[in-house]
Amino acid sequence: MGKRRSRSQSQLLNSLTKKQKKHLRDFGEEHPFYDRVSRKEAKPQTCQLSESLDTSSSESEAESEPEQVSGYNRLLATLKDVSKEDEEEEEEEDSVIDETEMNLEDGDSDISVEEETAVTSTDVQKNAALPADPKGKDGHGPPGTSEESPEEFTDAKHESLFSLETNFLEEEREGSCSLKALQDPFAQHVNKELKEKEIQAVATNPKTTHQLKWPILGQLVFSSRFQQLETFKPPKDIDLKSLHLQKPLESTWIKTNSQFLSGPPNSSSPFTPLQKELFLIMNSYRDLFYPERTALKNGEEIRHVYCLHVINHILKANAQVLANNSRCRSQKLGVGDDDDFRDQGLTRPKVLIVVPFREAVLRVVQLFISLLEGDSKKKIIVSNKKRFNGEYGSDPEERPPNLKRPEDYEAVFVGNIDDHFRTGVAILQRSIRLYAPFYSSDILIASPLGLRTIIGGEGEKKRDFDFLSSIELLIIDQADIYLMQNWEHVLHLMNHMNLLPLDSHGVDFSRVRMWSLNNWSKYYRQTLLFGALQDAQINSVFNKYCVNVQGQVAVRNVPMTGCISHVLVQLPHVFQRMEAENLASVIDARFNFFVNKILPQYRDAVMSHTLIYVPSYFDFVRLRNYFKKEDLNFTHICEYTQKSGVSRARHFFLQGEKQFLLLTERFHFYKRYTIKGIRNLIFYELPTYPHFYSEVCNMLQATTRGEEAAWTCTVLYSKYDAQRLAAVVGVERAAQMLQSKKNVHLFITGER
Repeated sequence: MGKRRSRSQSQLLNSLTKKQKKHLRDFGEEHPFYDRVSRKEAKPQTCQLSESLDTSSSESEAESEPEQVSGYNRLLATLKDVSKEDEEEEEEEDSVIDETEMNLEDGDSDISVEEETAVTSTDVQKNAALPADPKGKDGHGPPGTSEESPEEFTDAKHESLFSLETNFLEEEREGSCSLKALQDPFAQHVNKELKEKEIQAVATNPKTTHQLKWPILGQLVFSSRFQQLETFKPPKDIDLKSLHLQKPLESTWIKTNSQFLSGPPNSSSPFTPLQKELFLIMNSYRDLFYPERTALKNGEEIRHVYCLHVINHILKANAQVLANNSRCRSQKLGVGDDDDFRDQGLTRPKVLIVVPFREAVLRVVQLFISLLEGDSKKKIIVSNKKRFNGEYGSDPEERPPNLKRPEDYEAVFVGNIDDHFRTGVAILQRSIRLYAPFYSSDILIASPLGLRTIIGGEGEKKRDFDFLSSIELLIIDQADIYLMQNWEHVLHLMNHMNLLPLDSHGVDFSRVRMWSLNNWSKYYRQTLLFGALQDAQINSVFNKYCVNVQGQVAVRNVPMTGCISHVLVQLPHVFQRMEAENLASVIDARFNFFVNKILPQYRDAVMSHTLIYVPSYFDFVRLRNYFKKEDLNFTHICEYTQKSGVSRARHFFLQGEKQFLLLTERFHFYKRYTIKGIRNLIFYELPTYPHFYSEVCNMLQATTRGEEAAWTCTVLYSKYDAQRLAAVVGVERAAQMLQSKKNVHLFITGER
């Protein structure tokens, strides 16, 4: 019985909050507010007292004890007025009890009790934990709601540890002092003041542009919708101290980036030539569009440099908030008394990184840890790391060993390629919190699909996009892949960026910057856009949604040769030009041109084994319906076709049982199958990726039966396909083809 009682008492003690434990220690019993009442309702008993007795007793009590305070009021005072010394004593006395609770709650966390207490300031007050996000993908659905399920992942223990409102800087660091320096690009950017007239003139002002040529990036176009347009050229030598990096990045960056440096790592050459020019633009807080980012060549190199910019921005922004917290506490000033304390946005998330696959999230977070940790012996605190590695990592055995694909395919589809995810990251000093609730996060990392399910559509009840209201840095990496996923999700995201929130979310408006209160956040948001190609849809997003006050920089290099030089087979290429009145009529003009002029040439049985390559899925559906209506002998393969259907279609086409094969570009992007039996090739539209042109043309050599002389290749294009045409045939030849309205015949000998 004694053991059972002690066990039940320990369980009861562990279930108490700190205030309940303190009350139990001081008074020897629990507070009446927390009494455990049985479910059986006791019958009320009534008694009647005489009026004389009631009045006399009350009068006598008032006369005898006029100044006595009731015990109930004393109990309430213990809950309301708790001194800081009592709280510190409470934390010290309960540390032994809390240690077992923390270890049980965080079985998958990498935080030890000693490390956590070392980071936490003695002045941090333990606030009530915020409600967890509702059940959804990756442990959190639309942020800002208070629904909770028993299986919902909660991390309430780290709310106060990573709270910007309750933490302080005990000492003024050099990093916080550097924020006041006029040379610091971060301070210059966030402290820049715009006038109402300038904002109103943005819509009517023509965009001013200026071109410069840099050694590595090549042709740059500086542009701005504001009156002043400033340009600069990269210096020959660069020093880390001149970049105003926040500690500890000056020391950790050299080690983190050492794999890309040819010589021994040192502070005089901490960047590769490409990284140096990219970071100079990033650190100036200009918008950047770089369309030459490839997973096979410079993808990781670019990821390293934009992660450096992200961590530098977050550390400076949080250091400014913590320093102002300390100033407010030391000076005992009301926060609203001085505009110098305005250092925040309407919501906490400051950075949004959009990536296509979970593998990219894993690499980004690993870079964050490396940049904060470096070569120091003391490891940083990373909460929920074990769970993160399990959900975002991959098993090498899942990939078939005999799968042979091109090198660029292997580089893109490496690791975990799930495209539905979102997660929050909170960073405070030398600690990182993974799976932080969105409104307690500094950095959001998500895919377009993961954000689309949160933002929702018009008319949906459960939707939230307030967390996008104060994004100061937007990074869209591998933008070309979103063209293969769903570009509408990207447009939907951009339409909801930097809107005024519908809820306050507990913000202290006296600390919010004025340009954020004025709904001018989009003019202070820096957008970094990285992709592998020049595309009209990507250019449209950069030109329409990037209105940074610092200006925009776009890399505009033109291809000189074109990927047609990589075609290895002897093949005549016929480029058929079609005319369209405007961009909106191109789709119908292409369909009518194909049906009336191209398709009749291939209806003859002699022109069998014809592959029709269709980049757009909507065009594919339109052609498929037309072929069914005309009862043509054809088969089709798209990204939604099941594996058995793909095998049947490839077999029928190879054996000649089906004359036509409709193939979508997205299927080729995700599968890269070699289609055998092609004799005639039709590009309904120029491919999105230029190298797909040479890949599909080289499929003709997969089955050679002495029919090479009869091979044909026909390409449809218009004047609105200038970028794709230049990427295929080269800029000089494309200019000649666009000026001339005649069809162009090219013959590739295959000697390359």
